[in-house]
Amino acid sequence: MKKLLLFTFALTLMFSVDAQIKTPQPSPFSKVEQVVGLTDVTLEYSRPSMNGRTIFGDLVPYGKLWRAGANKNTMITFSDEVVVAGNTLKAGAYAIFITPSEKSWEVIFYSDTNNWGTPKTIDAAKVAAKVKIETMQLPMKVETFTITFDNLTSGSAELGFIWESTMANLKFEVPTAKTVTASIEKVMAGPSANDYYAAAVYNLSEGKDLEQAKEWMDKAMSMTKDPKFYQLRKQSLIYAALGDKKKAISIAKESLAKSEKEGNEDYIKMNKDSLKEWGAK
Repeated sequence: MKKLLLFTFALTLMFSVDAQIKTPQPSPFSKVEQVVGLTDVTLEYSRPSMNGRTIFGDLVPYGKLWRAGANKNTMITFSDEVVVAGNTLKAGAYAIFITPSEKSWEVIFYSDTNNWGTPKTIDAAKVAAKVKIETMQLPMKVETFTITFDNLTSGSAELGFIWESTMANLKFEVPTAKTVTASIEKVMAGPSANDYYAAAVYNLSEGKDLEQAKEWMDKAMSMTKDPKFYQLRKQSLIYAALGDKKKAISIAKESLAKSEKEGNEDYIKMNKDSLKEWGAK
């Protein structure tokens, strides 16, 4: 029995060691992150090599959908809405498929990224964009399939697809100008009601410059069409902390009415306790 147990342990150890052996992938995975303007773009794909084979027109047949790489489909993710050859792509992830011919490629951005290789059939509803691009011949051969980010500007970049002696570029545009303009307008317009409110609450919680907190809170409330019960609660606490019990009571009563309407028991109790403490009638 002892010998049998030792033999079993030895087999288990042997297979355990075997399970930990790692070997290089024939088409290694690559992840490239690139900022274009203010947009984050992430590219994930596997990179096959030529290994003495003829690629386009043979390993990758003309007229047939190709995964633009190896293994799981190639995937690109945009943090913002982008434009590709007049087609608007919403922020998100897309699979990239290519149908090559001798002098041009048809590139498809596909909203379903969960494919190993290419889908059995293309669902037209999932085709976010279909773009035809011209190819060019290189004076040398590139052993490993490569996708690059080229010709970067503040508002655009090009995806470069390179393999064997073929290269193709696909331009995409990002909304940098729109984003910057919106940011400028927001800053120039000054702080929002939420900014004033957050600053006032911070001063209140930290016991800092309550007069400034009152000024910010009053500004926030004047900019808010219908203040919430929890906002009014904070405002009443600032006035109470400054010794203006009459104003604090008036605001607390408004907060109480709104919290009762919303059915928020916690704020109902807090307001009632404060009103009692402040001597409300």
